[in-house]
Amino acid sequence: MITSAALIEAAVEQTGLSDFGGDAFREGLDVLVDSLNEEAQLSELGALAVPGQVVGTLANRLKVVDHAARFGTADELIEAPVFVIGLFRAGTTLLSNLLDADPRNRALLTWEAGDSAPPSTPADHRSGERVELNRLAQSMLDGLNPGFKAIHHEEPEGPTECITVLGADFKALVWESVANVPSYGSWLLQADSVSAYEHHKRTLQVLQSGGVRGRWTLKTPHHALALEALTAVYPDARLVYLHRDPVEVAASAFSLVASLSGTFSDADHRAYIAERWTDILVACTDRVDAFRDAHPSVPVHDIRYLDLLGDPVGTVRALYGFLGEDLSDHGEAGMQAHLASTPQGRFGRHTYDLADFGVSAASLRERFAGYLSRYDVTATSA
Repeated sequence: MITSAALIEAAVEQTGLSDFGGDAFREGLDVLVDSLNEEAQLSELGALAVPGQVVGTLANRLKVVDHAARFGTADELIEAPVFVIGLFRAGTTLLSNLLDADPRNRALLTWEAGDSAPPSTPADHRSGERVELNRLAQSMLDGLNPGFKAIHHEEPEGPTECITVLGADFKALVWESVANVPSYGSWLLQADSVSAYEHHKRTLQVLQSGGVRGRWTLKTPHHALALEALTAVYPDARLVYLHRDPVEVAASAFSLVASLSGTFSDADHRAYIAERWTDILVACTDRVDAFRDAHPSVPVHDIRYLDLLGDPVGTVRALYGFLGEDLSDHGEAGMQAHLASTPQGRFGRHTYDLADFGVSAASLRERFAGYLSRYDVTATSA
């Protein structure tokens, strides 16, 4: 039986720290723990690995809070950060890697999202012991689930999702991607996420204080669920909304979650995954629409997945225009070099089939009819 108290005690013992920066995380942690115990059907491996991930997240939170307090990082300004807000499997990874290839930008890197304090310096930002420890952890996951790398891969020294940081407040989809936790999922969609974004900002301030600066370019489709909270904490945020045929989005997302959560459970969760993640995707589109309707003065830049694939650099150049900037020759060269060195499918082809989840394309198109109409999204699947 997993308990919140034991997880917290383990994080405190691991770090020698005890200040979590308030108790806002506790409700989400308690709901998650109950859901893991009662619903997730974790395997023997999962019963070890998932609590271990929670402890690691709590430990990193402790270190961030401690570093922020000792070094006074609250004065660090996070100015006009760029948030790529969706959709799932719509090119957010490609776009974030292209933005990271411009040295004027500052991405949240995979290794530092989970090991944020002390922050890196320009000398060890993309190399060193912590980078290699993250690479070792990834290789262990590859050993347990060799096919996952073809579905989703992030280099330790490359950009990652903000859900790792938001997950330290236990208000993030990261926990639903590693375990099937219906009660936690229901709670999450109703939770007030302001405290999660406050911790997110605190983490960015700590990371920036190490001397690696630039315009923050951040991403996770989870942001679409919490735009009111995001913009309350980051009122000058720049929002970028990626669009793809929701049939392709859903099928790819189902496959990703089934593969990742299947690493830690031997149960067949496919029916639940199809129902739950369709609901999440619908909630994402509905909440973005509601936010845009309620805040028409907040600019949002729309990008179609097919345009990003067809003309990556040109699409980014248009995004820079939205930001009021020009793409420099140096920035473009970095993006071209990234594209040349990371061809699509280099780890294998990600194949998926809606039939495996008992869902039809027609039913999905019906659920997303409003989204398809509003954004004139091209259907790319039968």
